[in-house]
Amino acid sequence: MKASQDIIRNMSLTEKGTRLTEEANQYLFHVRLDANKIEIKRAIEELFKVKVDKVNTMNRPGKLKRDRRFQYGRTSAFKRAIVTLKQGETIDLT
Repeated sequence: MKASQDIIRNMSLTEKGTRLTEEANQYLFHVRLDANKIEIKRAIEELFKVKVDKVNTMNRPGKLKRDRRFQYGRTSAFKRAIVTLKQGETIDLT
């Protein structure tokens, strides 16, 4: 069993994430690539002491990047989770 601190990498603070938080009570998190929805839900409830309604996940593959010397590298792949909280629940970001 994975620890909750290991499953949740960080919270994604973007324009889209802020809009989702204000309009739909949803929060964006970067999570481990091998984490499933059940583990993500348990980790969020344990770390932030809130009730989770549903979890949606998406895998974001790394992209090829080229530097000035025509050498190719790759950015890191990551998994993003959109967590919807139950009515009346919030996560304090301060």
